[in-house]
This record gives sequence, structure tokens and C-alpha cells, in this order.
Amino acid sequence: MIKKLIRKILGVKPSAKGANKPIVLSAKEHGIDVKLVSSNAIRVTHTLQDAGFKAFIVGGAVRDLLLGVKPKDFDVATNATPEQVKRLFRRAFIIGRRFQIVHVMFGQDLLEVTTFRAAASNDNNKDEHGRVLRDNTFGQQHEDAMRRDFTVNAMYYDPSTQVVLDYHNGIQDIRQKTLRMIGVPEARYREDPVRMLRVVRFAAKLGFTIDPATAAPIAVMATLINNVPAARVFDEMLKSLTSGHAMACLEQLRKEGLHHGLLPLLDVVLEQPLGAKFVTLALANTDARVQANKTTSPSFLFATLLWHQVLEKWNAYQAAGEFPIPALHLAADDVLEMQTEKLAIQRKIGSDMREIWAMQPRFERRVGKSPYKLIEHLRFRAAYDFLLLRCASGEIDASIGEWWTAFYEGDPAGREALLNAKIKPEKSDKSEKTAAKKRPRRRRSATQQSIDMNIDVSGKQENK
Repeated sequence: MIKKLIRKILGVKPSAKGANKPIVLSAKEHGIDVKLVSSNAIRVTHTLQDAGFKAFIVGGAVRDLLLGVKPKDFDVATNATPEQVKRLFRRAFIIGRRFQIVHVMFGQDLLEVTTFRAAASNDNNKDEHGRVLRDNTFGQQHEDAMRRDFTVNAMYYDPSTQVVLDYHNGIQDIRQKTLRMIGVPEARYREDPVRMLRVVRFAAKLGFTIDPATAAPIAVMATLINNVPAARVFDEMLKSLTSGHAMACLEQLRKEGLHHGLLPLLDVVLEQPLGAKFVTLALANTDARVQANKTTSPSFLFATLLWHQVLEKWNAYQAAGEFPIPALHLAADDVLEMQTEKLAIQRKIGSDMREIWAMQPRFERRVGKSPYKLIEHLRFRAAYDFLLLRCASGEIDASIGEWWTAFYEGDPAGREALLNAKIKPEKSDKSEKTAAKKRPRRRRSATQQSIDMNIDVSGKQENK
């Protein structure tokens, strides 16, 4: 009775006997290159199998292997309980409340091991919107496959036999480059609204088309994301922005109507020429680093996305009579406070973002000991890269970035030469003004006096 109810909720039609059996793909049929498989993932599956359990590499790792791409992360699914898994490995830790999983560590390499899950049937474990709050009911492998989100993520690879088990014809969707939800999309989005963000990320990252039935409910159900803990939303947004296809993810989010509330005013920024260019350059820079297997900084990434909101408020505070530096700090406070409500930006990340922003006015001081002190700052490199983005977008003069590049990369003699080159013209102007004061002055017209006054004012401004 319960199984029939579950099938009805998920939109699964009663099937013939044996329908729970997967399509079995041999090594020749799936074509996975074993060299792309993590040795530690193989070690985990072998250890579990030797202990008498089933164990498979699962999810996105299998999808990427079938696409001929080396996976960034490897997850393992097994019929062993979290406690049984933990006992088999020296460095294993059970984590999570909603989904209890095991983290198995090999040096710096982390693998997630999950136990096969049964279909969610207890309404007491859901909130009033249908979102699953707790889900530690273990079940059979075919039930676990039904619980996964997309068909392309519901395949299981056994490194020992080199076979792939495909329960929902995911191999066909991979070949057709289609993202299709397992079950009824509306019900699956209610269970976990973050799936709407995931489908956008996978579509942008993989270059796949979203199945019409999977895409249709998103616009209507987008508001359900407001019920998800902010920390989970932040984590998913960070995955999107560090996927190596950040701009494509943002464009897809806007297309599906999912961007509202995640990055407030982003639409406004992207409608402004300087703002759009700045964000585009920042995301292109991040994508290039990801694709080159270089590290990325969440602090730097979010600092760039929110900079033009800070800049707008900074200008407003100064126009209201506030001094520049306090105005910048007030602007940063306003923007971070607004964003933290939606994205739960971690305190450490927020602190680093403030430092990157606060250092920008200091780049204007290129005299005396100031440049030497600045390059010793812990966040100098991030702030310097941020400065170069401002120059490249046309927000500030490119010569400022060129000067700092020469100073940063220069030797002691070269740095002194840069400082002296800036100081000399100022001294020369000052000496000329002193000499002019000593010469007898002739009577000048009011127009000429006005011109000279403008020259002096601009000169003083330059000296500042």
C-alpha cells in the first residue's frame, strides 16, 4: 500500500516484474577510461566489497567518466550503513543530519560514501512546503537510483567488474545531451528546492538542454528557494560560480528566473556598461583559473560580484557629506548585511571581502612608504588583482594598474625610480611657483586670474 502511494506521489507508473533491474553496460559499451578513475575511489569500493558489501562509484563522477572528463570529486554508494563504513577505514567521519554520510580521507583527498536510500515516505520528516528535513532511511539500490535527481546522475560504476548499472536510461540522455528529472519534477523540487539551482548549474556546465517537463515548473516554484537554509544556497551558488562556466550559470539563472534574491541588484549591475564589463571580466578570470586547475577564492569572487553595489552606496554616502574611508566601510556594511540574509556569507569570507574593498583607495597613494607597506599586506595580491579588473573595465585609469604592476614586479632600484618619477614633477612645479612669487607681478585681467586659479587648483589636486 505504501509503495503504491509513493509511486503515485512520484508519478511512477506500476511496472512489469523485473523493471527494477538496470541496464548493464559492459566496458566496451560505456567506454570509460580506467585511467580517469581515482585510485582512492577504487580502494574504497574494493575495501567495502572485500568486507561483503556492495559498492559503486556513483553520481556526477560516473556522468563525467562517460563524457570522457576526469571527475573533480568521487562519491561512493554502498549497502553498508554509515557505522559499518566507518569501521572499515582509519580516517572516516560520519557527518550530516538531513543526509547522514561518511567522509573517508586519504591525505588531502576526500571521498563521500553514502548508504543506499529508500523512498521518502514519512511526511513527519517534511516541512509544510514538502521539503525533506530528515532522510536516513536506508533501502535497496533501485530505490536509491529513484531517489537521485537526474537520470544522468543515477548510474553506478563498479571498478572491479568495469560495468555500469543504468536504472533510468541515463546513458541515452547523456548521448542526447539532455537533463531529465527522475519522477515528477514538481514533487522533486518540493522535496529539495536546491535541485532547481542544480539543474541550471549542470545545464550550463555540461552544455546540456533541460528537458521541457523538467524546466516548466521552475518559474512557478522558484520562490521555494526562500525556504532553504541560506548556508545551502550559498554552497550551491559557490559551486555554480566555480564550475568553470560561471557566466553561463548566471545567464541560465536569469533565463529560468532563479536569480532574484540570490544576488540582489545583479540585473541592475549587468545593465550598466561598466558594471557588466567588470562582472564579465571577473567571471571570465575565475573560469580561466578553474579550467587551468588553479585555486579560486570565494572572497575575491563575491567581492567582484558585489563591488558595483558597494561603489554606488559609497558614492551616495560621500555625496551626503561622509568622508571617503568611513563612507566605504558604511557601504560595505550595507551590502554585506543585505546579502548575508540570502546567502549566509561566512564571517571569514565577508571579512576578506571588506579588506579587498578597503584597500582600493590605498592604491591611489603612490608616495613615500605607503606602497611598500601595501605590498606587505596579507590580502595585497587579491586586492591588486581586483584593482587590475577595475582598470580593465574602464572604471579607473589603466596607468594606475600599470604603475602597481611595475612596482610589484620591480627590484628595489626600480621601485625607487618609480617613486622618484612621480615625485620629481611635483617638486619642479613647486619650485617654479616659488620663483614666480619672487618676481614682480604685473597687473592681470580677471579672465587670466581665473585661468591661473584653475591651474593652481588642479595642481594642488594632483599633489594630493
